[in-house]
Amino acid sequence: MEPVATIVLVIGLLLCAGGAFLLWKAGETRTETAVQHQELARARQELEREGDALKKEVLLSARDEAHIIRQAAEQEARDQRAQVQRLEERVAHREEVLERRADDLERREATHKAREHELEVAQVEAQTLLGRQREELERIGGMTHDQARAFLLKQMEDDLRMDAARLIKQIEDETKTEADRRARQIITQAIQRCAVDQVSETTVSVVPLPSDDMKGRIIGREGRNIRTFETMTGVDLIIDDTPEAVVLSAFDPIRRETARVALSHLITDGRIHPGRIEETINKAREEIDEKIREAGELAVMKAGVSGIHPDVMRVLGKLRYRTSYGQNVLDHSIEVAHLAAGIAAELGADADVARRAGLLHDVGKAVDYEMEGSHLEISVDLARKYGESAAVVHAIEAHHGDVEFGSIEAVLVQVADAISASRPGARREMLETYIKRLQRLEKMVDGIEGVEKSYAVQAGRELRIIVRPTEMDDYGSAKLAHDTAKKIENEMEYPGQIKVVVIRESRTTEYAR
Repeated sequence: MEPVATIVLVIGLLLCAGGAFLLWKAGETRTETAVQHQELARARQELEREGDALKKEVLLSARDEAHIIRQAAEQEARDQRAQVQRLEERVAHREEVLERRADDLERREATHKAREHELEVAQVEAQTLLGRQREELERIGGMTHDQARAFLLKQMEDDLRMDAARLIKQIEDETKTEADRRARQIITQAIQRCAVDQVSETTVSVVPLPSDDMKGRIIGREGRNIRTFETMTGVDLIIDDTPEAVVLSAFDPIRRETARVALSHLITDGRIHPGRIEETINKAREEIDEKIREAGELAVMKAGVSGIHPDVMRVLGKLRYRTSYGQNVLDHSIEVAHLAAGIAAELGADADVARRAGLLHDVGKAVDYEMEGSHLEISVDLARKYGESAAVVHAIEAHHGDVEFGSIEAVLVQVADAISASRPGARREMLETYIKRLQRLEKMVDGIEGVEKSYAVQAGRELRIIVRPTEMDDYGSAKLAHDTAKKIENEMEYPGQIKVVVIRESRTTEYAR
């Protein structure tokens, strides 16, 4: 309605302005003619008519616009009423849902209260029954509740301790098996890397002769040649019925080797008399000294050790002519150096210390007949005298187990020494001891039911047991092999290892005629 009022106000103002203008104009033009008054009247009439038409048009336009606004307002009102209705319906639905949930919660609460009451009653009954059972158990068992609890806890503790002990034993067995496997692998690799030849020697040397006539020339007139030779060399020259050969015997291997070289030169030269014998022996000594020096240098080079004192190398070279149970000590020392260094490298220990200690561990055997003390004490004194490190000296000192091991290298030197010395064929035994060991092996299973015969073969490194198939089954054969191996380990001393083989076979023979 406001636009319509504005239009009417504007029209009124226009009319007032027009009237004022006409009055003003009339006041100024009173002198004008009546015709002009008439035209003015007509103009005023026309203006009134135009104002009325304009007023009607404005009113119609205002009415249309008011109608449109009213329709829009009514539509908006209808939309708002619809939205309000939807909200009211949603609220009503939610209220209905909340009411249902409230009812469910009330029912659940009532159910829970009932269950709680039942549980309280059941708990009271259970407590009562437990009390009665406890009283009955205490009466039957003759123990109070605390005593029974302590007994059960003690029993559980014992069971747990037993399980723990069983588990620990299993872990120890697995660890031992893995350690044995790893140790065998490391030792095998170290042995494979070591390529030292083993030469078994004896304490006598045999010198071949071109003919038996040479024996008389060696003896000389009234034995003066042989006396001169034995006096200057300190070696016993044995001339017997052995054809075309003489034997040199001496405890000192260097003297024996010097005598062998000198006698070989004399036999080759053919001039055998006291003066020539003395000259030849002196040359042989110089030759042996040179060989000793070369042997020491070669041993140090083979072992891969540097910085060894020249005097120690010369003592090492003497080991070339030293044997232990028929095993050459110099070759044995080189092998121990390689084995100890190889195992140390696999275990992450100091391979250089193990190598030096392995090479020098038996160096005292070269001069043990010249100095007081055992070869171990002499080896330690020599190593300490010529500036070897404390670790090397300790490894040499501990390789026989006389002192407590203070380093892993000391243990490895002892292990390498045992491997080199106990390999089958590395050292010789006395024939009598060897035969007794074989006989004892064969008698190890005598008297066992089902055993037919046993044989010690492979130079005592294998024991074959033949059993009667009708008196012993496969399980019994396996048990016999295991028990025999354990019996040998516990009752005998032997180099290397002994393989126990139990043979059980059935033979059926028929003849086709």
